[in-house]
Amino acid sequence: MIETDEDGLVRLQKLLAQSGVASRRKCEELMLGGLVEVDGEVVTRLGTKVDPRTAIVRVDGKRLPPISEKVYLVLNKPRGVVSTMSDPEGRRTLSDLVADRPERLFHVGRLDTDTSGLLLLTNDGDFAHRMAHPSYEVDKTYVAEVEGEMFRRTIKQLLEGVTLEDGPVTVSKARIVESTPAKSIVELVIHEGRNRIVRRLLDHVGHPVRRLTRTAFGPVSLGRLGSGEMRELTLDELGELLDVAQL
Repeated sequence: MIETDEDGLVRLQKLLAQSGVASRRKCEELMLGGLVEVDGEVVTRLGTKVDPRTAIVRVDGKRLPPISEKVYLVLNKPRGVVSTMSDPEGRRTLSDLVADRPERLFHVGRLDTDTSGLLLLTNDGDFAHRMAHPSYEVDKTYVAEVEGEMFRRTIKQLLEGVTLEDGPVTVSKARIVESTPAKSIVELVIHEGRNRIVRRLLDHVGHPVRRLTRTAFGPVSLGRLGSGEMRELTLDELGELLDVAQL
């Protein structure tokens, strides 16, 4: 934890250094160079004190998350796990995967039971609510294995917009990763979270989904995180998401 004075304040360069931005000296150089902002104001005076829990600090435009007791985790949800903390039918749930965590965690949105991949978990209720709310429009990236050979004209159709029974769907990006007469692999980026949206979308254009994985949520990607594994968000990832959530 960051050590503060009796008023709960800490010198800005100390906060930056202890948050892992750079060495204390380098952080002082960043401040003197006009690259550090606090609550929208450039701060160049060394020794300036801030409240590490509430100050909105940016270094070269990048948000530095506030110091808090909150946790922000990324989980690679295995296929077959229900996106809830308990299940009356006795199926495997998220709580089975986070049993060793002391916090009461919320999941941000959900993934279908038969969909694997990236799910955010946190004990910050406001953050969870905003990240799942459609008005904040966070891009989500999916990789789907579908039936049949997909052609560029289908990608064009997806990008031009498809209307399903519950309204139009906007696809930000789409590309064919691999295509054979029997099956294709396609990557899609959408920001909607409607129920089974990717499956319904691909079914609509004639390519039923066999397997589906969410590989990214905004700036956060699965990378090499194994099935059922979890890690904390990096400061850069969290800073970007806090900006999106306007927190």
